[in-house]
Amino acid sequence: MSHEMQMLLGLFLGIVVMIILVMKTKTHTFIALLLAALICGLVGKMAPADVITAIQDGFGNTLKSTGIIIGLGVMMGGILEKTGAAERLAYTFIKLIGKGNEEWALGITGWIVSIPVFADSAVVIFAPLCKALSRVTGKSVIGLALALACGLQCTHAMVPPTPGPLTAAGMMGVDVGQMIIVGAVLSIPIFIASILYSKWIGTKIYQIPRTDGTYDRKEFKKEYIKTMDQLDAIMNAKELPGLWNSLSPIVVPIILIFCKTALILTSIDSGLIYNLVNLFGAPIVALAIGTTLAVYGLGAKMDQKQIISIMNDSIKDTGIIMLITGAGGSLGNVVKVSGVGDVLGSMVVSWPIPAILIPVIIGALMRIALGSATVAITTAASLTAPILPMLHVSPVLLAQACCIGAISFGYFNDSGFWVFNGMFGLTDMKDQLKCKTAVSMVMAGVGVVELLIINIFIH
Repeated sequence: MSHEMQMLLGLFLGIVVMIILVMKTKTHTFIALLLAALICGLVGKMAPADVITAIQDGFGNTLKSTGIIIGLGVMMGGILEKTGAAERLAYTFIKLIGKGNEEWALGITGWIVSIPVFADSAVVIFAPLCKALSRVTGKSVIGLALALACGLQCTHAMVPPTPGPLTAAGMMGVDVGQMIIVGAVLSIPIFIASILYSKWIGTKIYQIPRTDGTYDRKEFKKEYIKTMDQLDAIMNAKELPGLWNSLSPIVVPIILIFCKTALILTSIDSGLIYNLVNLFGAPIVALAIGTTLAVYGLGAKMDQKQIISIMNDSIKDTGIIMLITGAGGSLGNVVKVSGVGDVLGSMVVSWPIPAILIPVIIGALMRIALGSATVAITTAASLTAPILPMLHVSPVLLAQACCIGAISFGYFNDSGFWVFNGMFGLTDMKDQLKCKTAVSMVMAGVGVVELLIINIFIH
């Protein structure tokens, strides 16, 4: 067996063993992910010491970007939930958009927010709103949260200035403005399909979050969904905090992060303003400010022990979220270091398939292998760019093809997969695959159809 085939076999065996352990044994998902990473590396002929190093590096690098954000986000979320601020936001949200449109509104919010804000951070920031909307309306938090996540994923993967599509545009020689327009337009059918799927899955995986952090899971019935009159009666009977105090912990961090992203598009690269925006626009600083606003705005009437108790209770369950998220990063890093991604990419380039599908398949395989959509886009673009003159396809379509391929296969080695599952109480693997994984395939499938149709008319 060649070295390349052995690396692919290692990846396959690692994933199969992990699935069997999680679904058929008492092994915890965290341990199963680490074992999958170990098997993948060892079978792929990595030295044992190198495998251990790759596991540790992947774990550390993943939590370096998500751990602090998750911790701050859940503390802020705990205050929003316990003080009634999340309910205030949910009720205001429904009054503005109209009853029954919650999934569409959350999806559009995600579509806009993810242009300046990293998708995982946005999921954490908006988790309290999704949970409150679920409790207030009677809709499943899974359908609501998945709609938000799909909106976030569309622009995160397809519209600059997020890193993936920006890099693809640069490698393909595509104007950034053109990439923004084409990415935004192509994302609309993908977005619509994903919201329809989210609404459907909300009736199949029906669970409502309780205020104590647990979930009420049962079979969906239409009568569970509250009418507007019922909502008005419930909300009018409660004494809820003011709108600005409820809104500022979410809005202020988003504005700060947006300012940092906007700064990248300017010629400013030094000076006091540059340093201040870079500091306060860093997600961990922005979320720390949001949490502080929640403490002193919403918790103004509480004593120190009460507010600290709320934050401590909120953060208790985040340990396992962080462990699983980090282990997913370990698996992705082992695959990256072992060279499986390069083997998959080189293999696809030689296939006799329509040119427009080459970057799609490379992007999809990179997402399977590496987990990160951004890394998958970058790798697909770097492998496709050298053969660009031979493909006779519009460069902007090829750049978007890299992005669409990378949307697919959101699963076990993707940190966003575990952040979503942990934040919204999805513990069963079948349910996890029905949500983030299945909807990612729906989104990519719609994108491929779009590319094939447009490629007929544009070269």
